[in-house]
Amino acid sequence: METLEEAYKLTKKSNGAPGIDGMTFELIEAEGLEKYLQQIRHELITKTYSPNRNRRKEIPKSGGKFRKLNIPYIRDRIVQTALKLILEPIFESDFQKGSYGYRPKRNAHEAVQKVTEAAIKGNTKVIDVDLKSYFDNVRHHILMEKIAKRINDKEIMRMIKLILKTGGKRGIAQESPLSPLLSNIYLNEVDKMLEKAKEVTKEGKYQRMEYARWADDLVILISEHPKREWLERAVYRRLEEELAKLEVRVNEEKTKVINLKKGETFSFLGFDFQENITRQGKWNVRKTPQMKARTNLLRKLKEIFRRYKSQPIKRAIHDINPILRGWVNYFRIGNSGRKFNYVKHWVEKKVRCNLMRARKAKKGFGGRSGVANGYTKRWVYIQTTE
Repeated sequence: METLEEAYKLTKKSNGAPGIDGMTFELIEAEGLEKYLQQIRHELITKTYSPNRNRRKEIPKSGGKFRKLNIPYIRDRIVQTALKLILEPIFESDFQKGSYGYRPKRNAHEAVQKVTEAAIKGNTKVIDVDLKSYFDNVRHHILMEKIAKRINDKEIMRMIKLILKTGGKRGIAQESPLSPLLSNIYLNEVDKMLEKAKEVTKEGKYQRMEYARWADDLVILISEHPKREWLERAVYRRLEEELAKLEVRVNEEKTKVINLKKGETFSFLGFDFQENITRQGKWNVRKTPQMKARTNLLRKLKEIFRRYKSQPIKRAIHDINPILRGWVNYFRIGNSGRKFNYVKHWVEKKVRCNLMRARKAKKGFGGRSGVANGYTKRWVYIQTTE
């Protein structure tokens, strides 16, 4: 019961949309949380639990494309989170150093820092890998074989199989709480191959190759020295061989090999990486927020301003502040000053416009910009760092 209670807390914290049944956390607690969890526990003990069909939804992506979502019921999310709490410690000891995505005591900043340090140390040729529709193409039988090597509980294996089937004949539903763990299990052999390649190509204390993976986002950094041109071809060939065993393919159109020393750039976890010569004349790596990261942020903020257009500005700012704080806290480790300033001025302009519109409606004339500025200083949180 303790595991289910912890799973419920984590599920509620992550929020998410309701499933097909429309059940919400408010309804569950109004009708009795303990009773709700006891019912789930009874189904698990009597082996009568069966996950429901996921709610399917499409959301727009850039380029006019759509991303398909498979949203589980809250009940099923609780069970999947409980399974994750049980399975994660078992598989965590198997995972590799270069795997960062959704793992305990690891975060995106560490992955970004690993990539930055590897490039500064001379690994400036980068294979920016794109896996073709990775989550949609995970083969269930291959994944189940990998899980079975560590788990011999038949009931747990049965439940995992049922959960996988709710998303279709193949693939992993990205909205499932189990999805990050399962994706790491599936790609662990690829990580092992890359770790071995690191050791084989190491020259004394010099690491001639490094990699970092976050779910299906993978970058491999290699020394650009002419004597090691073979390394790029060898690593890429071995990568394709390991992926072929998983029936996963590299997206040839989107995967690219770039050289930072030639002024080329690549992207990883929301940052654009490029060469930078310091004032002292030293070679360095500059990382800035991707343009689409800023565009996505402003799109969210525009929607909030639009929603509260005819209401007191403090309501809009109440919703905007946590979004701004999260964005700034994530990108603060980069060279983000210009992007921060742009967003700061954009928000202040929106606040001034809303305040002036409100004053005109109330008093028949526009307010002074100083009043609006004072309001933004009081409410809007965003700091600039370089």
